[in-house]
Amino acid sequence: MTTLLTLISALLWWVLYSSIGALFIAIIAWSVLRWIERCPVVFNRTYLACLVWGLISLLIVVGVAMHEGHTKPPYAPLLSSPLLRYGLAADMVVGVFVLWRLIPRIDAHRIRPSSACLAVAVVMALGFGIATSLAA
Repeated sequence: MTTLLTLISALLWWVLYSSIGALFIAIIAWSVLRWIERCPVVFNRTYLACLVWGLISLLIVVGVAMHEGHTKPPYAPLLSSPLLRYGLAADMVVGVFVLWRLIPRIDAHRIRPSSACLAVAVVMALGFGIATSLAA
């Protein structure tokens, strides 16, 4: 019974922290998409797409960290890991696909894949900049 409660608690915290992070990511992605699409995009769908992307991202990064054995600070060796680089490249592909499939413009057309690529690139650049400054 204790392991079931621990698992449920971990899942709840995973979704809670991912939803908080997805809000900041959605604000950045929504701003980029409004600028690049030159048409308003739906914010709640941007938030949903960023939440799905964030949940998958957390699984990828935690999986790589557990595989590499870098689950405790310092995290600088994890950031230089080739496996993490491949994981982040896969994460970017997932992010582009999720944003492209889930985010409509206000005129009910889907955003362009190139717009999703730019939004993912901006979010990943800011995220990697924050991660490298905190890991050092």
